[in-house]
Amino acid sequence: MVELIYVDHAATSPLHPDVVEAMLPYFQMHFGNPSSIHQTGRQARQALDKARANIAQALSVHEQTLIFTSGGTEADNMAILGYALEHEEKGKHVITSKIEHHAVLNACKELERRGFEVTYLDVNEHGRVALEDVQTALRDDTILVTIMYGNNEVGTLQPIAEIGEILREHQAAFHTDAVQACGAIELNLSELPVDMLSISAHKINGPKGTGLLYLKKGITLRPVLYGGEQERKRRAGTENVAAIVGFAKAMQLTVASMKERTERYQQFAQILIDTWTENEVTFHVNGHQHERLPHIVNVSFPGVNVESLLMNLDMAGICASSGSACTAGSIEPSHVLVAMFGETNERIFSAVRFSFGLGNTEEQIKYLALETAKIVKRLQEQIEFIS
Repeated sequence: MVELIYVDHAATSPLHPDVVEAMLPYFQMHFGNPSSIHQTGRQARQALDKARANIAQALSVHEQTLIFTSGGTEADNMAILGYALEHEEKGKHVITSKIEHHAVLNACKELERRGFEVTYLDVNEHGRVALEDVQTALRDDTILVTIMYGNNEVGTLQPIAEIGEILREHQAAFHTDAVQACGAIELNLSELPVDMLSISAHKINGPKGTGLLYLKKGITLRPVLYGGEQERKRRAGTENVAAIVGFAKAMQLTVASMKERTERYQQFAQILIDTWTENEVTFHVNGHQHERLPHIVNVSFPGVNVESLLMNLDMAGICASSGSACTAGSIEPSHVLVAMFGETNERIFSAVRFSFGLGNTEEQIKYLALETAKIVKRLQEQIEFIS
């Protein structure tokens, strides 16, 4: 049987064993509702408070600035819809980019349906927003700018600190989707000039179904859920204590291992590139080559149908993807690559994403590189034979 090699960690990551161990007591023994005043509820509340404090420490912020959500999508929606609807008397103009995750893009489309105007910024061929374009797009009635930190498909990092500096003297609040960046680069929110930031646990070897929104002190939102008074009246619903405990453990582990993982993933990427070069495979790496997340390698193989490539990789025991997992199965090309290269560029039809994470070894990556080279050359030869 072929060993399974999972290199789709940007889509979701496996639970770290220590995270599972930390969560188990809150499924079985300490299962109380943290809003209950009896001892079982108090135990759950203590675990929730401790988890919040630990995550706040990892992000260098006050614990009251963190709102637990059901994941990155809810955090993005809370930031965008919650802020825009609460502050629409100041203006109804929002700025974002064309390469955002659909949790951001579709939230912005909902604002457009409600009478807001949204400017979608272009990116260059490396997937990066120009600071001049942000400056030019700003208007007196701009109330919100939302630009992702690190792209989930090509790994390009945006100039978040620089954008934040541009906005210091403007009324617009600044939100960044850091779901893919968390765990890959340092997030020091006491220094980063953002007002809101979204994170999801399942990208950092934590559980699915939990995430958070950082909300800078003084920033107000309209709730997007209505119910109880949990999360300081900002997000109704009983907190998922077991998942939040796992989230905190995952955050602790990812911060502690960041430097070592970055170096390892950079080595993995170099193995892929060197192997393909040595085997005379024609390929193009997509995304910025320096300002990038270390765990993502997005590459186009000219003339190769990406669905055929992914199917052949799967038969070889390799789990990769063609981009965002949230659009898997769609025949539409990646909106990120279209924004980078245009609708007709061949690179958008032959791009595959490899993303590294927990459990990947150098031996696996060497096998992956060689198998990919074999499959790509075979598929390219088939096309040449047919033509």
